[in-house]
Amino acid sequence: MYSICIVSTKGGVGKTTMAANLGGFAADAGLRVLLLDLDAQPTLSSYYALDHRAPAGVYELLAHNESDLATLVSHTVISRLDVILSNDPQHQLGTLLLHAPDGRLRLRNLLPIFRPHYDLLLIDTQGARSVVLEMALLASDLAMSPVTPEILAARELRRGTLQLVSDLAPFRRLGIEPPPLHLLINRVPAISSTARLVGDGLRLIFPDDPEAAIHLMEAQMPSIESIARAATQGLPAHRVEHRRPSGRLAPSALEAMRDVATELCPQWRDRFAQVNGKIRGGSVNVERA
Repeated sequence: MYSICIVSTKGGVGKTTMAANLGGFAADAGLRVLLLDLDAQPTLSSYYALDHRAPAGVYELLAHNESDLATLVSHTVISRLDVILSNDPQHQLGTLLLHAPDGRLRLRNLLPIFRPHYDLLLIDTQGARSVVLEMALLASDLAMSPVTPEILAARELRRGTLQLVSDLAPFRRLGIEPPPLHLLINRVPAISSTARLVGDGLRLIFPDDPEAAIHLMEAQMPSIESIARAATQGLPAHRVEHRRPSGRLAPSALEAMRDVATELCPQWRDRFAQVNGKIRGGSVNVERA
């Protein structure tokens, strides 16, 4: 099971939207996907309608070490896409984990219960630094941080998210390597000199280096109406827009999600290439090579 944490200490950059759409795209590619909603504001938990709602959620998983999947895991209407719901409205988990001896490692220690059942785990987090966020990073194989194409967002990235990842370095003494961080420029306008400046600035800070722990992704997510429309309909964006509208420079939602998913998870490149987003007979159609 491959684990990706969607992280940013700045709110409103599109973490939940990316988690939901990446999960829906990977599920349509045939992967068994689990969404874990660690945000106390449970937006991801309500992104997709549920076929089955489990009696428990994140609180029971982390506070009680609950290991029964039938108790924890809710099933969305998207085939192969499950979710562990956020159910900590009083923000009690942060205090509990802060004072627990294994607090920052609790999720990492619980992952074996999910590995036989899922190919991909996507962890959505709150837009503020906390012990819960640190715990999520230490449980992940890779971290992805959306960055909006604004100078202030780029500054906050360096001041907040990058400092957070750097502060996890002492865990190397326990044999735990903090995950590499992939930066995704999100909500890119069709024509924007600011977006290019932000991208150029980030590349100067983090030059291409295969050994670097921080990587600026080649893929970008455009600012397109279909992403908001898909959220309103409770669908993955690639199902709503699988063709680029005539005359538009920005890629379709399907093209953009395929590029992002492939760069994050190249081991499933062939599966991602087969998804075309069309619905036939109630299920998504997958092209066969």
